[in-house]
Amino acid sequence: MPSPRVNAAAGSTPDPGAAEASFPLSRALLEAVLADRTSDHFVCQLVWRRLDYRPRADGSGWAAGPDTPPAWAEAFPQAPQLIAERPASVRLTRSIPAEHKQLLKSQLGFAGYRIGELCPRRTRRATAVSWLLAHLAERGEALPEQGPLPELLAAPGDPVTGHPGDLPVG
Repeated sequence: MPSPRVNAAAGSTPDPGAAEASFPLSRALLEAVLADRTSDHFVCQLVWRRLDYRPRADGSGWAAGPDTPPAWAEAFPQAPQLIAERPASVRLTRSIPAEHKQLLKSQLGFAGYRIGELCPRRTRRATAVSWLLAHLAERGEALPEQGPLPELLAAPGDPVTGHPGDLPVG
């Protein structure tokens, strides 16, 4: 299978070959998300695809698909900005089954961000990674060490504002 191609730069849209592809999850990819090496939009796409949100044919965003869980489709008919919007982040947090809440620590060895690195944007990225790990666990799928990666970005100078083009966190 060809590697999905996405320009992970904030605010950019996937290239034409990437719209139908989804990056397979791997330890390397999830660690890149935690290290803030991808745009918030890319992080959202990782989750949206697994919630069956789909890019609209006209390129105007993502919308719930036929297999989007009903609670998500009703609350968010348009794919929610999981990093920028608190209600979406709260729903994502609450949808992680209790038995999978420690996967960040047990599978990735992630002990959290240091005090100087802690901000809502990064906390919500960790929530997204936790949800993705739970998604794999619910399906009985293993997390491979390596897999395709998007073009990685430098970590932002200001983690509160994120990468150029990342939406403000509310």
